[in-house]
Amino acid sequence: MPQRQIVIHRSSRQLELHEGNKVIARYPIAIGKSNTPTPTGTYSVASKYINPGGVFGSRWLGLSIPHYGIHGTSNPASIGTSASKGCIRMHNNHVEALYQQVGVGTPVIIKP
Repeated sequence: MPQRQIVIHRSSRQLELHEGNKVIARYPIAIGKSNTPTPTGTYSVASKYINPGGVFGSRWLGLSIPHYGIHGTSNPASIGTSASKGCIRMHNNHVEALYQQVGVGTPVIIKP
């Protein structure tokens, strides 16, 4: 089975789920504010939590860079903007779908 990976495009505020060379899902996201930017680079999913509480919405996918993750939101109007402290925000129903399709160790590539 082809390996899955998450590719985040900060410039277009899109998250793509790839399986091999094929995009199998695409979601709108919010990224970090200018003073707390989302870091570029190659990371991996390091942890997964259901209902992490607070502003993190219904799911948390922690990245291998400490204090950063892909998560839901209690503020859906922020999706499509630069609003976070560096994390990747998604609509709760989107992060729930993504959560089901990736595991710990899934590569996460964050592009400019």
